[in-house]
This record gives sequence, structure tokens and C-alpha cells, in this order.
Amino acid sequence: MKHIYKGLVFCAIFACCSVHANSQEALQDIMGDQVEGKVQVAFRSVDQEDLLGGVSSVDVEELTKKAYTTYSLDFLENVVGGMNGNLWGMGSYLVVVDGMVRDANNVIPTEIEQITLLKGAAAVVLYGSRGANGVLQITTKRGQMGDIRIDVRASTGMYANKSYPKYLGSAEYMTLYNEARVNDGLTPSYSAEDIYNHGSGINPYRYPDLDMYSSDYIRKMYNRSEGIAEIYGGNERVKYYTTTGYYRESSALKIANAADNYISRFFVRGNLDVKLHELITGQADANVTFYDSYSAAGSWWSNAATLRPNRVSPLIPLSYLEENDIPSWNTINASNHIIDGKYFLGGTQLDPTNPIAASYAAGDSKFVSRQFQFNTRFDVNLKPLLQGLFFRAKYGIDYASTYNQGYSNEYATFEPVWTNYAGKDMIASVTQYGNDSKTGNENISNAAYRYTYNVSAQFDYQQTFNDDHNVFAMLIANAWQTQRNGEYHRLSNANLGLQASYNYQQKYYVDFSAAIPYSAKLPEGNRAGFSPTLTLGWRPVKESFFDNTAFDDLMVNVSAGIINQDIDITGGNSQGFYLYKAIMQRGGWYSWGDLGGEAATEFQSGDNMNMTFVKRKEITAGLRGSLWNKLISFDFNYFTNRVDGALARPTSLYPIYFTQTGYPSSSIIPYINYNNDKRSGFDFSVYANKKVSEVDLTLGVSGMYYTAEAARRDENYAYDYQTRVGRPLSSLWGLESLGFFNSQEEIDNSPKQFGTVKPGDIKYKDQNGDEVIDSNDEIFLERSGTPFRLGVNFTAKWRDFTLFAMGNGFFGGYGFKNSSYYWVRSDNKYSEIVRNRWTEETKATATYPRLTTTNGENNFRNSDFWMYDNSRFTLAQVQLTYDLPKHLLQNAVVKGLSIYLSGHDLLTISKERKHQEMNVGSTPQRRFYNLGVKCSF
Repeated sequence: MKHIYKGLVFCAIFACCSVHANSQEALQDIMGDQVEGKVQVAFRSVDQEDLLGGVSSVDVEELTKKAYTTYSLDFLENVVGGMNGNLWGMGSYLVVVDGMVRDANNVIPTEIEQITLLKGAAAVVLYGSRGANGVLQITTKRGQMGDIRIDVRASTGMYANKSYPKYLGSAEYMTLYNEARVNDGLTPSYSAEDIYNHGSGINPYRYPDLDMYSSDYIRKMYNRSEGIAEIYGGNERVKYYTTTGYYRESSALKIANAADNYISRFFVRGNLDVKLHELITGQADANVTFYDSYSAAGSWWSNAATLRPNRVSPLIPLSYLEENDIPSWNTINASNHIIDGKYFLGGTQLDPTNPIAASYAAGDSKFVSRQFQFNTRFDVNLKPLLQGLFFRAKYGIDYASTYNQGYSNEYATFEPVWTNYAGKDMIASVTQYGNDSKTGNENISNAAYRYTYNVSAQFDYQQTFNDDHNVFAMLIANAWQTQRNGEYHRLSNANLGLQASYNYQQKYYVDFSAAIPYSAKLPEGNRAGFSPTLTLGWRPVKESFFDNTAFDDLMVNVSAGIINQDIDITGGNSQGFYLYKAIMQRGGWYSWGDLGGEAATEFQSGDNMNMTFVKRKEITAGLRGSLWNKLISFDFNYFTNRVDGALARPTSLYPIYFTQTGYPSSSIIPYINYNNDKRSGFDFSVYANKKVSEVDLTLGVSGMYYTAEAARRDENYAYDYQTRVGRPLSSLWGLESLGFFNSQEEIDNSPKQFGTVKPGDIKYKDQNGDEVIDSNDEIFLERSGTPFRLGVNFTAKWRDFTLFAMGNGFFGGYGFKNSSYYWVRSDNKYSEIVRNRWTEETKATATYPRLTTTNGENNFRNSDFWMYDNSRFTLAQVQLTYDLPKHLLQNAVVKGLSIYLSGHDLLTISKERKHQEMNVGSTPQRRFYNLGVKCSF
């Protein structure tokens, strides 16, 4: 951590000493990846015109002028193609911020200048193994030439929860629970009188009907406010940029201490660009982020999905105590928690605690996160040795720590014994559960840290010969390493990279990029790999034979490459080290006393000294251009790749005696490079721009469609319909349902199902004809995930008003409704879904199985009965911005003023909207309405 503090001090001193330097020398451009108007790619920047395939970029600074958001990646999936929670359907992508491997959530949109999506193999190869799934490259803002400028942004808005799970009230729950017991051959638990009393509301304290989603506990709306300031400027020798901001989000809950729940974030980021010498420039960047999340004890949302409405009355008025009941008064008055002088905390033997009482008395917890980041860079122009040659070096260190702090208290609750005097309910006595205990000692728990350093050094050569031949070459060494608490091995990435690019008159392009990655996960002799890629490009509009009356620009490119990576070398342990070695374990089981109780030694896996990298083999083709004076611009990319050699322990390749099943189990089958996956698809981005009278209109449509299938697996299925080969990687497997059993005769004449089956249970198809329903009857049902992702955005600018709207489409994916809201069994809380249950009277129209107090072994398992289409279209954001005319501010201190009103996550269009907008057991989804102002000085 001391390195971070030194970096911050260095930045501050450097700024104080250098900001007023008055060198008038022309600042030569040797900041290779910070050139204005260029697209940042791997370790350099290129002109937009020279971009080859598999790369997309977003001008975040320009976009935030008309569409403000709070998360750095909010726009990406909408405004460019190729991203759908991942890049081209690959796994987790690498995030690089200003050349350093970092988290995307620690930089906000107002700090960002540009985000580049590196999707193709050729685009990511220089990042080595860890970039194999794609790279998301974030470039933050830097200082600019000119007088000091200050931008201040302030916004405040209100969250509104979209929806809540709908659970049955006490009377209906008790009635249906009785029905469930009768269905199982048991006697009812609740009398008709009890049910009536709970439903009538005559005394909600004696006969509770608890609704944790009630407006008594939850606000209709709650606030989020934010303030951000940016200061930047500079001269020919020094340019500087700094920003600081704070936001605070309040709580949806308004009960007890939970009403004070909050999330807050404070940050400071700054950077300097300094000309140290005619041939040398330097950069220094630093960032500090303080993040806190405070919450009262009680786990409100998870309890809201489980606590049954009739079980407990959490707050009981003191007025129900008899005046002369001295023992009860003494017991209650001994409590530390008399709420508002009117209520004591209720409990029962079955529920001695509850989330409402916990909100008052159980203490609190605050999650604390602190991040410190520093990086520096030097660029040296080596033109005295060779014109066009540069040396660049970067170094960065990050330190992040998290922990929980708070107070954990015990508290007493009281169960009343009720009686009735002359028609009036009174408390005859109380039983205490638990004791009030408040130590005053603050607890510190879940402490964790992460330390990361990045380092790279490179030689660049760029030159143009005879105004026609453009040459670029790069040789780079790049490494980064992360250490986390509790992990013995540090996560590392080290590789050498080489790039050689040539274009003739920006018409014909050829690029060769390669890396030599190194991995300690592999056995000695196999730890270095070679990852080559080749890209060809052609701009036909520059050919004499091309009729370009329609096309302003047209670029065609093809690429092929192989990336060696170790990020998919996993298994056995979370980090994937030493999987090539035979692993033996002592103590997996113990002998009987006649052998002294000695621990056995057993094999966990065999050795494989031929283990090597997993390989991403890819071919892509791209088409980019514009038509009719940029009326329409477009970017299309097609990709097909295979990921070969993922690790598996293929039992089918080894003799049966290599594995001992039963207890104790043991195996000497090694991990080998065996599994293969296949992906193919396309992404697209099309924009139309048109001015109609005084209105400038822009319509953008972007998206991606892809398939991802298993190409090879070690399988031993008895039936071909269960093979995973050729199936989507994200698949839903389950049973095929045939409706409900409507009679015992139908059950008797059907294949054996699961457990004890009765009329009203789900009937399944016997796929293999063996008269038994089991796992052998599970089939491929549908694809999960989202194979087709669509983004639509629209901008209309009239005079000083700008309207922006953005919608997202998700199509082709399916899911299971298998949460506790749908799988209602045993004595779980009942949701409204059970109203359509099967009974003898409703058998013709029922959409839900019979109720049961058992575990529902037959009904509550994955099948197409519970499957739903997850397709939807959402209106993600609408914003109206007004920019005060600049002529009104000519002599004012304020040089620019914008006011904006926006709404986020406003609408979902889907057959399954209610399900998709509902969270069970967690914080509700929400809409956000925001009002903001931005001033420039």
C-alpha cells in the first residue's frame, strides 16, 4: 500500500511544480495511444480508417452528453455489436483501464473518454493468454491544452421498485395448507375458526397476517444523489486532469434501523502528461475509491420469501397487557427494546426472531471497500537512432481491501398468551425467548485483499515511405500478476508480443500479430506457446474500377489465428495449478481399530506431462463502410471458432480399474486436453443519420447472434438423445411432461414416476420405454442464455433540445421457473401461483400441480412444465437534455449549462414480464427517474 501513497504524493508534487511551466516548444506527438481522434487498441492507437475486423469503439465522452448513466458499461451492448454479457459468446473478458488490468466498476462514465471492444483473435492476441476471451479496453480522460476548465455535474433521482412477489395472506395460506395436508392423507392443521380470525383482521396482533412487502415497511420511492467535479487544462509542457465525486443511495426500507441503510462512493482520480525533454514524455495517474454499504441486521428480502404470514406478530402494543399483570409488565419492562414507547418485540417458540425485530435490535453491518491505484508511463523518441522508433514503458500497482464491520446483538422477544375478557382481547401472560445482550464490541470480519501489478515495455516503429507505404512494427513484453488473500498461487499473465503491419495507400492491408505466452499451470517443457494471427484488408472504394457513387467508404477484411491460453485450465482446485501432476491424499478415509486407525492414502488423479495450452482457433470476416455521404454507416463481422483441448478426465479412454468407485473412491485418470467447443455467429451495427428541417435524426441498430456448441465430450450415455455433443453449451435439460395425472387408474397404467404419486401430480414421458421415469428420460429442452441480442437507439436534436432513447432486445433464450416462488412444497410460504392448483374440481383447467406438504419429489424437478421463454424487449433509457444557448453566456462566469431529465428501465415488453421483473429473496428490480445539471466554468 505504501507504493500507492508514494504514487499519490508524486502526482500532487508533480502537479504543483509543473502546472505553470511556460515552455513554448511545440509538443511533438509521441504519446502513441493518447492521440486525439484515434481508436485505442492493444498497446497503441490507430486511425478509425485503419481499423481491421473484430474491433468496435464507443465515444463515451460524447455519448454522456445526451445519455447520462451511472455504470461504465451500460451502453456497450446497445450501441455496438458483439457484446452480450461477454464478447462473441466467449467466457469472462479481460478489462484493461489505461493499459492496466483493472475492474470496470471502479471507473464511472464521466471519467471515460473511450471504450474499445477487442473481440477477434487478432485484436486480442497481444494480451496473451488472459485476453483469449476478449478484451474490454477503457481509456479515461486526460488533460487538454488551454486555460483551466471546470465541469460540475449534480444529479438527484428516485428509485421505484418494479414489482414484488405476491404471497397469500394468512387465511388463504392456512386454508390451502390444510388442503395440502389432506392431499397427503393427513389431518388439517388449522381450524375454521382460526382461519376466520386471521382473515377477518379483528386482532392482527393475536391473529397475524404479516406482509413484508407492505407499504408499512417499504417506501414507494427512495433517493440517489450524486455530485462530480472535473478540473483540466494545461500548456505545451504539462497537461492535467483531475476529478472527484460522491454519490449516496438511500434505502427502500423504512422500518427501524433499516431505514438508514445506504450505499456511498467517494473517489478522486487525477493524471498528468508531462514533456520532460524534447524526446521524452511521461505520465502519472492515481485513483482512490472509498465504497461503503451499510445495512441493518435482518436479511429482509430473503426472509420476505420464507416467513409465513400467520407465524408471528413482530410488534405488539403494550396496551394489550393487563394493568395488574405485574409479572408480565416486569418481564416486558426489563427489555431494552420498547419501540416508540408503545410496542414490545413479538416472537414465538418456532420463530423466536424475525426480520422486523432484528431491524430494531440485532445490530448492523457495513461492507467497506478501499481501492488505491497508481500507474506511470514513459515514452522515448529514439529518432536519433532511427526515425520513427519509440520506446515505451508502463508500470502500475493496485491495492484493494474489503471487510465487514458492525455490531451483532442478541435480543429478547415475547410470546403473549391471549385471553378474552368481556369480548376484549387481552394478554394474560408472556413467555420470553432469548435475552438482550449488547457487548459494544465492533466486529471485523470477511477481511480480504487483492494486490495487482502491471508492467510492460515495448519498441514501436512507424514510418511512411514515398507517401504510399505505411509500416508499423511492435515488439512488446507484457506481464501482470494478482495476489489474493487465502490463495497460495498468484494469478499471472506473462507474454512476449510481436506485431508487423503494412498498408499501401490505405487500400491494401496486411497485419501479422503474435504472442508467446507463458504459463506455470503447465509442466516444464510445455509452459511456452506460440499464438499467431494474420489479417488481410482491402478498401475497394479506392480501386479505379469501383463505382463509388453510393459508397463513401468500404473496408473488407479477413482474419485467422490461434491463441494459446490457460484460463480454461481449471479443475481439482480453483486456480488450476499442478493438475498435470499425480495427486495423492492422506486422510480421505480411516481403517478400523485392528489396523490402528491409520489414515489411508488415495489417488485423486494421475499425471500428464503432455498437458498443454487450450487453443482458440478462429476465422473471421468483416465489412465496414458508409453510404450516401454518411447517411448510413455499417459494421458487420462474422466469426467462427473452436476452443480445443479444454481439460477433462475421460473415463472412456482408460481401463475401468483406473477408478475405484464406492467408498472410498480413488482414481488415477489424469487431466488431459480433450473437450472441444465450437462457436459461430455474426455481429452488426447500422446507423442512419438524416436532417429533416431543423431536426437532426439518428437511428442506430446493433446486435449479435451466435451459437455455441459442444464439439467433443467424454460421454457414456446409454441413449443418443442424451449426448451433449452438438448441443448448446448453455442448455436446459429435463423431463418431457404430459400434463397431470387425473386418476389413480391413469397412474396405475403409466410408467413408474418419482416417489409416491397421486392424482394432480405431473406425468412424464418415458423416453426409453423401460416403464420407469428416471434420469435416463431427461432430454434436451431448449437453449438458455440469449442467442440473439438487439440494441436500438434513437437521437433527435432540435435547436438546443436533445432527445435520446435506448431499447434492448433479448431473444431465443429459455429458463426454468424453479425458485421457491414456484416450487412450493413442505411448509414453505405460498405464492399466488398455487391458486391455479389441481383439484378434482379444477382438473380440466389447472395449471399447477396438487399441493403437498412433502418435498414434492415428483413435481419439483426440471422439466418443460416449468420452462418459459425469456425473450423480451426493454425500454432501457429515455433522456431529454436542454443546452442553454452559448450566446446567453458570453460574458458570464458559466461557460456552459445543460439540464437533463431521464428515466431508466422504464418498460418491459414480454409474455413473461411479471416473472422477468420479479426478484425472489433479493432486492427488487427498480426503475430510476433522474434530474441533473451540468455546468462548465
